[in-house]
Amino acid sequence: MAYQFDFLSTFDYTGVLIKGVITTVELIAVGGVLGVAVGIFGAWARTQGPRWLRPIVSAYVELIRNTPFLIQLFFIFFGLPSIGVQITEMQAALLTMIINLGAYSTEIIRAGVVAVARGQIEAALSLSMTRVQIFRHIILRPALQKIWPALSSQIVIVMLGSAVCSQIAVEELSFAANFIQGRNFRAFEAYLVATAIYLVLAIILRQILRLIGTHFISGRRST
Repeated sequence: MAYQFDFLSTFDYTGVLIKGVITTVELIAVGGVLGVAVGIFGAWARTQGPRWLRPIVSAYVELIRNTPFLIQLFFIFFGLPSIGVQITEMQAALLTMIINLGAYSTEIIRAGVVAVARGQIEAALSLSMTRVQIFRHIILRPALQKIWPALSSQIVIVMLGSAVCSQIAVEELSFAANFIQGRNFRAFEAYLVATAIYLVLAIILRQILRLIGTHFISGRRST
């Protein structure tokens, strides 16, 4: 029997879709910024930080990079309340995204830090700059220039991975698609629309990150 497409029944829930998109954007905006901040700190700790801190950061990176995002999400959302730490669905999703992106970006940024010419660091040391000053003013920007495409891709991956946050009832885009198909029983249309929106969000995010890389990281300005 031929399948009769009915996208209008999906767009009857436009408000639900819009709310899902807004929540997804909030997740990646906050999770992306703070996750990269954690990655910068982790890269500093592993390359320039005190020796006692390095194994701690290394253990964190290995733990997160070798366990599923969904398990991390469940651990934070269900595990923390069991020891008395109360947390909302949105807070759990944000915390998981920050921790996850922080671990991956630590390794990505560390690769850029290691690639910075040793002579620049030695010149900064000769000027009596502290290690924190050297990392901030001499190392970080050239490192980010080298790894920005890889870091941008990882941020997009984390944004797409936020879809699993619907498993703890965060009302993001995949939650909206699940809700709609549960109401109109048009799963094909609902998930196709959600897929198209994720595609548009990913393209927009990549363009934003490219502009950030061009105008702020590399320091180039269009004429």
